[in-house]
Order: sequence, then C-alpha cells, then structure tokens
Amino acid sequence: MPTPPEPGEPYERPILEPIRVLRPRRTDGLAELFREMTQDPGYESVPLSDAPASPEEETQELPPVRDPRTHGDGPGLRRAAVAVGVTAAAVVGFGCALLLLRVNDDTAAAAPNPSASAPVSVPAASPSTDPDGAGTLREGDSGPEVADLQSRLLRIPNVYDHGATDGRYGTDLTAAVARFQLWYGIRGDESGVYGDDTRRDLEARTNGG
Repeated sequence: MPTPPEPGEPYERPILEPIRVLRPRRTDGLAELFREMTQDPGYESVPLSDAPASPEEETQELPPVRDPRTHGDGPGLRRAAVAVGVTAAAVVGFGCALLLLRVNDDTAAAAPNPSASAPVSVPAASPSTDPDGAGTLREGDSGPEVADLQSRLLRIPNVYDHGATDGRYGTDLTAAVARFQLWYGIRGDESGVYGDDTRRDLEARTNGG
C-alpha cells in the first residue's frame, strides 16, 4: 500500500498494474480441472482486457419470439379447435338422426298392412227381433198373410165389418186389430199390431168357423 504524501509534497498517482485472470490451458472435464488447480498449476496470466470470453460467457443469440396470432398459438387456436370440434359433432349427430328416420320409414313401409292385405270380416247383421214376434204384421205390410188376417177379422162380429181383403195393411185394418185386442183383452202386443198373442187368440176363434 503506498504511503500518503506529506503536506506540500506533490501527489504522484500510483501506477496500477492490470488485473490478470487465470485461464486454464486444458479443460478435460471438471475433475481434471480440479486436479490441475490443486496439483499442477499450469496456468498463464493474461490481462483482463485481453482474456477471451469463454463459450459460456459469450452472448448467445436467443430464438425469435413467435407471435401467437401469426403462428397459430394461444387462445385463438384453442377457440378455433373447440369450434371445429363442436361443428363436427353437430354434423355427425344430424346425420345419425336422418339415418334413424330413414330406417324407421323403410321399416314402416316394409311392414304388411293388415287392413289392406286381409279382408275385414264384418259379421252379418242379424235380423232385428220384433218384440211382438217373428210373424208380426203392422201397418204398411202387404201380402197373403195380411189377406188371411183380413178374412179372419171379417168372421168376428162388428170388428171389421165390410172390410177389404186386398192384402194391404192400412189404417182400417189397424183400427180393426186394435178393436179386437181391446174387446177381447189381448195385452201382449202393441195396439193395432198383429203379433203372436193376437194371432193365437184370433186363430183360436176362427179356425173352427
């Protein structure tokens, strides 16, 4: 360390020696470097200004920064991928729905239609049962059975006097039948209708005559 000057003496600036760093002559690995430093100090001193930078100290060029908007990175790419996936799923679902509808239509068309192929059997309408009997005659009927009724009523006094025997069941014959039912107490048939009860009673009264 230099001695400071006395008062009044000119100050001489000390000459500073350049700082020198030690550079290894050989670098064959960390273990070899440690051995050389402890056993064989084969180093040479070089000025700091002349010491070349080691490969680790040299400035390395950094890779260029990629812009996510231009290189397809970042949230924009993820949103685009999600949108594509949703669209593809919707298209697949719509196609499956159309295929299912077509299969159902084909199945319905191939199924036999029982109403078209097999005739529908309609039960024959049974004749309506007359409440007064199967051989009942009433106003509007005609035929030999009506003529026979007229002939029989002519045999009953004051029931069908001077009545026609033309075989037509008209109002006069209806009135005569109702009169016969009333006078002889026949209640099983409708008034003026020649039913089973009226027929049995009239035939019983006219068969012997």
